[in-house]
Amino acid sequence: MFDQQGLRKIAKERERWEKTTVPSWLRRNPERKDEFKTTSGINIKRLYTPEDVRNLDYLRDLGFPGQFPFTRSLHATMYRGRLWTMRQFSGFGTAEQTNKRFRYLLREGETGLSVAFDYPTIMGRDSDDPMCNGEVGVCGVAVSSLKDMETLFDGIPLDKVTTSMTINGPATMLLAMYIAIGDKQGVPRGKLGGTTQNDMLKEFYAQKLCIFPPKPSVKLVVDIIEYCTKHLPKWNPVSISGYHIREAGSNAVQELAFTLADGIAYVESTLERGLKVDDFAPRLSFFFAAHNNFFEEIAKFRAARRLWAKIMKERFKAKDPRSLWMRMHVQTSGCTLTAQQPVNNVVRVALQSLAAVLGGTQSLHTNSLDETLALPSEEAVTVALRTQQIIAHESGVADTVDPLAGSYCVEALTNEMEERAMDYINKIDDMGGVIPAIENGFLQKEIADSAYKYQREIDNKERILVGVNDYTVEEDWVPLKILRIAPDVEAEQLARLQKVKRERNNARVKEVLDKLHDAADRDENLMPTIIEAVKDYATLGEITNVLRSVFGEYQELIVI
Repeated sequence: MFDQQGLRKIAKERERWEKTTVPSWLRRNPERKDEFKTTSGINIKRLYTPEDVRNLDYLRDLGFPGQFPFTRSLHATMYRGRLWTMRQFSGFGTAEQTNKRFRYLLREGETGLSVAFDYPTIMGRDSDDPMCNGEVGVCGVAVSSLKDMETLFDGIPLDKVTTSMTINGPATMLLAMYIAIGDKQGVPRGKLGGTTQNDMLKEFYAQKLCIFPPKPSVKLVVDIIEYCTKHLPKWNPVSISGYHIREAGSNAVQELAFTLADGIAYVESTLERGLKVDDFAPRLSFFFAAHNNFFEEIAKFRAARRLWAKIMKERFKAKDPRSLWMRMHVQTSGCTLTAQQPVNNVVRVALQSLAAVLGGTQSLHTNSLDETLALPSEEAVTVALRTQQIIAHESGVADTVDPLAGSYCVEALTNEMEERAMDYINKIDDMGGVIPAIENGFLQKEIADSAYKYQREIDNKERILVGVNDYTVEEDWVPLKILRIAPDVEAEQLARLQKVKRERNNARVKEVLDKLHDAADRDENLMPTIIEAVKDYATLGEITNVLRSVFGEYQELIVI
């Protein structure tokens, strides 16, 4: 982009500036620290100039929006044509309570649903499992059978709204229930739109909510990809998730690299199943965190799109331009929120949301200010939604495509993020892929070391967290109204579940569960049989137990 003569002139003038102008300013105003780094340890220069992007080729590295390599955006007109989907992560207590929250958010301008399930559901256990005492409905909505899902989506037309379900190990069961509801509503399966997170690989080294061992877990992921490719063309079968990798303590480079490595593993596994890359790749989706370092996060999102496009084109020989797309959902970072002075979290969320929008996300969830203390109250979740709406309609940042393109700093960081992420991906490839990297503890140790380093920086005040290790106050500024889950929620849920088990055709349930066991034994795609099972009101726990008997249960590797 810059001729050599022009670069030499800029370099000469920069050197003169550093020798003449800068020293006098440093004498009057010494810099706050000796070096400035992003959370990934990338050095931030005092000043960026064309020298820092001397090798940038506009057409090769940036291009135009909607064209390879998609650095600037997936869509030619981006938010000028359509704003991102505003999707608040919601779920607590009973299905009735969450249904009420869904309806409230849709009335307030939310444009897509996102379901948070409780721990028993996430672990594939029914609410009446003795291991689940005290956990039912506490950190999400309790769903044990199709009856709960029917209540959860009562009055919500599935052909008019898209739904994201944050579920992994039991994703086949929850998707089967959603399909069953669509069938009951008379919605053609081809019109069902939404996303199952269904990303098991990151569970083994980040979120740690695992049911089955890695290989059968990936088999179930591919079952959904294959089924959706053939029957649910508008459904995103997997949301390849860096968010949980970041929340576990990784830095931005690791989040990017490990997420793409997981994506590579899913593509390879699906190709081994016999599908063609252009048949399923256009419906793959991604999920990232938006952390605090504003420019690094924007660079991460831009580098992610470019790097995935190159991987799909060069490594997997995809031909369909949509196969090269990295369609992403972004959530503001829960781990950056503080219980101290929680009103400050509104500012953190606003900055993180702005980074996600400037980075070109297709979908966004904004955390609520009270999430370090409890599930979001109605008031707090409204402020979080309004944050997105203010950015969309008042800030002006959605009026042009990729407005930070060409920034010497942002482009230099984008290049650096891509290069460092690719180094990690090559290292994982050399190990044989993600599963060997999990089995030898590499990914777990990298995240643990990063988390330790970050915490040491806070402890040593090398990194300031406002209200935590500096600018502290004796008491919180504003007393918050906390959402508390009533003790009778569990009893109510158990009563509903027992009623389902009494009134269903139990002989038919046993028959379909036996059929599922045989299908799993034969390594068939399990989606059709699971849909059949949930329609007969076989419970989540019953289906999971059948699969446990075939696949076994995951045992965590201890990394020292």
